[in-house]
Amino acid sequence: MTHAAKLRQLIAAQDILVAPGGYDALSASLIEKADFKAMYLSGASIAYTRFGRPDIGLVSMSEVAETISVIRERTNIPVIVDADTGFGNAINVQRTVKLFERMGASAIQLEDQQMPKRCGHLKGKSLVSKAEMVGKIKAAIDARANPDTVVIARTDGIAVEGFEKAMARADAYYQAGADLLFIEAPESLEQMQQINAHFKDKVPLLANMVEGGSTPIKEAQDLADMGYSLVIFPGAMVRAYTYMAQEFLAALKQNGNTNSYRERMLDLTGLNELLGTPEILSRGQKYQATENEK
Repeated sequence: MTHAAKLRQLIAAQDILVAPGGYDALSASLIEKADFKAMYLSGASIAYTRFGRPDIGLVSMSEVAETISVIRERTNIPVIVDADTGFGNAINVQRTVKLFERMGASAIQLEDQQMPKRCGHLKGKSLVSKAEMVGKIKAAIDARANPDTVVIARTDGIAVEGFEKAMARADAYYQAGADLLFIEAPESLEQMQQINAHFKDKVPLLANMVEGGSTPIKEAQDLADMGYSLVIFPGAMVRAYTYMAQEFLAALKQNGNTNSYRERMLDLTGLNELLGTPEILSRGQKYQATENEK
């Protein structure tokens, strides 16, 4: 079974699929080792970690593609890829879909913001027309080489046009053939319930949990009970890591050593075990020349 087919199976399962957000091969391998069945490659988290910048459309298509490639080399789990706006018009979307599939994407998420886009929980967003986004969704579906690759349509309409128009956009994206809908930043449990009631038995829905964002943070089971099939925590690992890193650096600055943090960090041996260093070195030994071959 391909990773894309596996993702479809997980989305269709009775239990909600929980996909933590990652941003590089190490974070992806940690997600897999923690026994999560899929991960979300967050464009925001790539911006945070690679450039130390906010999610305001600074990450390029090639930078995302490179990240998919190194993650796929390291892990086997399905990877849900944030493709932002598709990096242009419908023709750009097709190139993005083809490239991301080749790199190892299991799902490709497109949104209806204008370029340059920004985080769905930031103010000041603007949208392309509903018709333009419908064209992008159709272009993505036509471009995918594997029919199991999941095309996710996201609308940021709630913050820009209001709830009713956002629902109309989501309806249009569903009619255009999107495999899963991502209605970004509902502002209340009531809105979340209305979304699920409207699309019940039509198309799977994605919930986005952003600490400090516009949407109430709920447990995965609560979201499943509402009707969601997939929940992502796109930037949670980065926020946890950054908080920890600030504490660590403050302790190192104050103490001049890492002793106060030794129980909360891996030593060199522990990190090498996590990374598979002994197995890699052992595998390499069979390729080394013997004394007779030198």
